Amino acid sequence: MSRDMTTAFGAALAAQDLRPVIFFEGAFASGLVRIWSGLGAIDWDGKIWTGAGSLLGLGSIEEAEQVVASGTSISLSGVPLEMVALAIDEARQGLPGRVWLGLLTEERGLIADPVQAFTGRLDVPEITDDAQSCTVTISYESRLIDLNTARSWRYTHESQQALHPGDMGFAFVTSIQDREITWGRG
Repeated sequence: MSRDMTTAFGAALAAQDLRPVIFFEGAFASGLVRIWSGLGAIDWDGKIWTGAGSLLGLGSIEEAEQVVASGTSISLSGVPLEMVALAIDEARQGLPGRVWLGLLTEERGLIADPVQAFTGRLDVPEITDDAQSCTVTISYESRLIDLNTARSWRYTHESQQALHPGDMGFAFVTSIQDREITWGRG
């Protein structure tokens, strides 16, 4: 994570008393939702973030040397009814979500430039409701998960016509498929 870290952020990490915060921005059908793990509203990155208090939970975020499609989850417990309705009605699979990790000063001011910890696409919202509380958990997957999806597009004239009718760029692919072409010999 250190590749995008400012010097002020790095110095705050080296301090003995850490005050971490989480910022979450998620797209829903009606627009963006921005919440953070503190209380009240905070202005960061030119945007207003709504405080979720200690109710914001974050799943594990993995960073590996290999190319791996990993995901995470965002949880809110004790959720007001309008947030439950947002998760039920407006969550759309594939919409983007991002998570930043930030640090606060002793005076509760935000240290400049929190570090982006995760970016992905909405996978599945899950709502757990019992007699005492309601919890909304939204899972996000990395865009690398698309590498596992088979593509239906092929390098054929038919596929090209479906994308760009009238384009003749692949019209002769089948006729040259098994043809032997010799270069530079007489």
